[in-house]
Amino acid sequence: MRKLICSTYITLDGVIEDPSWSMPYFDEEAGALAGELTAAADALLMGRRTYEGFAASWPERDENDPDTGAAYFNSVKKYVASTTLTDPAWNNSEVLQGDLVEAVTELKSREGGNILMYGYGEVTHALVKAGLVDEVLFWINPVFAGGPSISGPLGDVRTSFELADTKVMKSGVIVATYTPAGR
Repeated sequence: MRKLICSTYITLDGVIEDPSWSMPYFDEEAGALAGELTAAADALLMGRRTYEGFAASWPERDENDPDTGAAYFNSVKKYVASTTLTDPAWNNSEVLQGDLVEAVTELKSREGGNILMYGYGEVTHALVKAGLVDEVLFWINPVFAGGPSISGPLGDVRTSFELADTKVMKSGVIVATYTPAGR
């Protein structure tokens, strides 16, 4: 069965929105880890807002420059969890139909590499609640950004995770990897 991995950039004050604050910390070391994640994943899963942000950005980037990651993001299969998006324009994108948990359960049962998610919003929250997320990576950036924190909309589920790995980068970013407890 494929693994569903959530990779989320977060500030010291719990902000995940508009992670442009992470750019000063995204160096060669972070790029290598991000490259490992994408190399192992042959699909992306996104909510509508994340999809729209990615679709507005990645097609404009130079696919011939290996440092941008644009060739991967523009060609990889993209699944979008949305009840409002009907005709995604970005290459190789598909809106999931029907119940989210059932659709993702079916995606995970297919042959293939990992399924990678970015951000941590309602879609990820629903999949954590359903026990479908296999790994969560929090890229803790050494910055306070201000604004709404991750804990706002996610108060209705209690799930325990175990620390699986920690990477401390020269930039000050700490990547904490967790897996569901008891698996």
